Amino acid sequence: MLALEAIVAIGVALVVSAVVAGRLRVPLALVQVVAGLLLGFIPALRDVQLPSEAVLLLFLPAILFAESLTTSMRESRRFVRVILINGTVLVLVTAFAVAGVGSLAGMPWAIALVMGAALAPTDATAVGNLARDLPLRQRTVLRTESLINDGTALVIYGLAVGVAVGSEVLTPLSVAWDLTVSYVGGVVIGLLVGLLGTYLRRIPNTLASNVGMIVTPFIAFLAAELVHASGVLAVVVCGLLMSWRGPRVARAEARDQVMSFWTLTTYILNGALFVLIGLELQVVVRDLESSDLGFGILLGVIVWLALIVVRLVFTFVVTGIIRTVDRRPYQRTLRAPTRALVLNAFAGYRGAVSLAAALAIPLTIGDGAPFPMRDLVVFVTAVVVVLTIAVQGPLLPALIRWAHLPTDDQQRDERRLAQTTAAQAALEALPQLAESLGIDDEVRERVATETEEHLALLAADGDSDEAQESAHTKEQYVRLRLAAMQVKRDAVLKLRDERRIDDTVVRALQAQLDLEEIRLTGREVE
Repeated sequence: MLALEAIVAIGVALVVSAVVAGRLRVPLALVQVVAGLLLGFIPALRDVQLPSEAVLLLFLPAILFAESLTTSMRESRRFVRVILINGTVLVLVTAFAVAGVGSLAGMPWAIALVMGAALAPTDATAVGNLARDLPLRQRTVLRTESLINDGTALVIYGLAVGVAVGSEVLTPLSVAWDLTVSYVGGVVIGLLVGLLGTYLRRIPNTLASNVGMIVTPFIAFLAAELVHASGVLAVVVCGLLMSWRGPRVARAEARDQVMSFWTLTTYILNGALFVLIGLELQVVVRDLESSDLGFGILLGVIVWLALIVVRLVFTFVVTGIIRTVDRRPYQRTLRAPTRALVLNAFAGYRGAVSLAAALAIPLTIGDGAPFPMRDLVVFVTAVVVVLTIAVQGPLLPALIRWAHLPTDDQQRDERRLAQTTAAQAALEALPQLAESLGIDDEVRERVATETEEHLALLAADGDSDEAQESAHTKEQYVRLRLAAMQVKRDAVLKLRDERRIDDTVVRALQAQLDLEEIRLTGREVE
């Protein structure tokens, strides 16, 4: 029954956290961690722990795949150099820098490197939850970096754990070889599984097609792990490929259904991870010797500050090198102001993946002795994650205001361009389409008139009288249509209550009305 109790408790915590975060206007992730801490005081839940295998094998593929489906391919390609450098070199530098801090604090080097590898990667879940207010450019770089850097960190982590338990000898050549196999294998498998997933999207049966898409990231992760390649990179490459080709191969109803699924699923998985982090912190504190508690908190704060400083210094050094070496005119257009660089460095969030890696540390080493300082490593990692969520997250909006970044109107302008181009193309093609389909002139004129009105609204200057009048007319039109739809819903429900129509009929009509309402209002799921 403990598993069921935990599921119910986490579900209730997700609902309550969403309400509290909305009222207090604080980051949702922070409230979810606090909710997990409070759940830890319930006796029945005191032994519930964050399952490291579940995070790495179940949560991680699903979350990374969903993130890659919504990542900007164009922006990722524009900043691919920075993303790759941060996803590889920065991870290595961070891992060894944190290992240096741990070593100075008295940890054996191998143990300190395990801690450094666990804390080296930024976390896609934390970035997605805490960095939503950033402009598209900064958000894309952070998200894409967090999608690929887990692969680098997990290779270093595996080697460091091997050294700590006495089964590996860490050399530059072994690190280079493992990273090469990890990245090349991950990319190749990701492309192959992505092609398979694209083929599955062509299945006419909507449910079967979407089941195929849901299992695709797990196929990619499993195939990569079997050949000791990066399962993380395989999932990301697979997701990016399917995101690019999906609009051409999947049916509309399949896309609508599966995106709703991923939206809800990733919300649950992300929230559950943060709640479990809070629960895990209780367990870690109880397992740690009381004499080490103060030392662990101090070391956690120092490591957290070191992570920010290392990322900040690395960002400025690499930026300076790139600007010195590459003086092409195009490169100048990609340059970010100094305050934006500081913002990027501060937004390097750590999350559940780091804690899962720490929890996956073996209990014993090769000779059967307990793994040295394991509880301390887990506790320090937990402290860093909590500081990331509790300090960096709430401070980000103030830092964004301090950075004085230009207003991000790019997506709005590009959306208007796409709508205008699409409507113009449809209007020009209407006569030929109507003739080929045998459509009556009256119907053709009706569609043409609606399209022309839409084009006129898009073309109007937002500050002009014409635009304001068009916007006012559209607003009245939407209000009237929504009110009429509510009358329709009430009429349908009255028929059901009178037992004159079946519930299945109600659900079918309700779905049609819901889609029409979403189209009219343009609302998106938050």
